[in-house]
Amino acid sequence: AREAGLDVRAYVSMCFGDPWEGDVPVDQVVSVGKRLFDLGASQLSLGDTIGVGTAGHVASLVRGFVDAGMDVDQLAMHFHDTYGKALTNAYAALVAGITTLDASAGGLGGCPYAKSATGNLATEDLVWMLRGLGIDTGLDLAALVDTSVWMAGHLGRPSPSRLVRALSG
Repeated sequence: AREAGLDVRAYVSMCFGDPWEGDVPVDQVVSVGKRLFDLGASQLSLGDTIGVGTAGHVASLVRGFVDAGMDVDQLAMHFHDTYGKALTNAYAALVAGITTLDASAGGLGGCPYAKSATGNLATEDLVWMLRGLGIDTGLDLAALVDTSVWMAGHLGRPSPSRLVRALSG
């Protein structure tokens, strides 16, 4: 893919903890991530797959990669909201210089082996926060909320997005 001029985003899951071994050492995540770059990845997404990350851990992980010689623009983040900290962790990533964040409309998604997993970082919540920081995403927030309400209705469950609940209630 790289030889054809394409970017390759690699993902490392369970960077903040896993359900079998618990905490994952920062140096272990950095080692795995660096190997993916050596294999040709152009960007690395660091996943909080089970949603146990904290803002301090986000900062430590980014610092670990920077100390290992990587630029923050080579990093992305993927947060799950199991403990309600996905948005806080996204803010911590922004403060650390990360500008690529995965999110899903209505917070859809999840992890089958994360106890009480509620899904991914909700795009609506992220866009609301970014707007509050003066960052224009170009997204139509009202249309995004309407779509998430529609999806929640078809799924037969309320949206985990705080913004969707606030604006549709």
